Amino acid sequence: MQRDSIDCIFDEWCRELPTLDSSPVMVIGRVTRLAGILRRQVDEALKPYGIGWDLLDVLGALRRAGPPFCRTPTALYRACMLSSGAMTNRIDRLERAGLVTRMPDPQDRRGILVGLTEQGRAVVDQAVAAGWAAQHRLMAALTLAERDRMASLLRKLLLALEDPASADDAPTASGSHV
Repeated sequence: MQRDSIDCIFDEWCRELPTLDSSPVMVIGRVTRLAGILRRQVDEALKPYGIGWDLLDVLGALRRAGPPFCRTPTALYRACMLSSGAMTNRIDRLERAGLVTRMPDPQDRRGILVGLTEQGRAVVDQAVAAGWAAQHRLMAALTLAERDRMASLLRKLLLALEDPASADDAPTASGSHV
């Protein structure tokens, strides 16, 4: 069997701290390493659209909302699992780029809604297609059955670790991130 960088890290920990069980490194180390690689590759695919994964996450949450493609800032930060400060920063960047607009909330005269502009909708639709194409290329090493099994195992782990209260704030069934 071929060895990867995590195998080497695991071996080093086993050598240096043999009385400790370092086996979680075999999964968590790989998930962390893969997350970085996948994010960099998807960010590269999104460069032509002037956004990265972080901004596509917000645009995707607005697009998934359906017409009229808007949400309150609170619903947005919950859908993207961000702090309110981080969401404000992303909304500001997207607004400067002309991809979103802030408008009064007709249901709450003190509130605002964040909505996609026409340009924002065009960008998100194209960027999602490019991002998904990149993700398909990145998953090519796995068969469909292997992808399904991996998704099932990761779901099981996420359900065991996710705070039940935060599940209420998670994106709806219509969408995980982007």
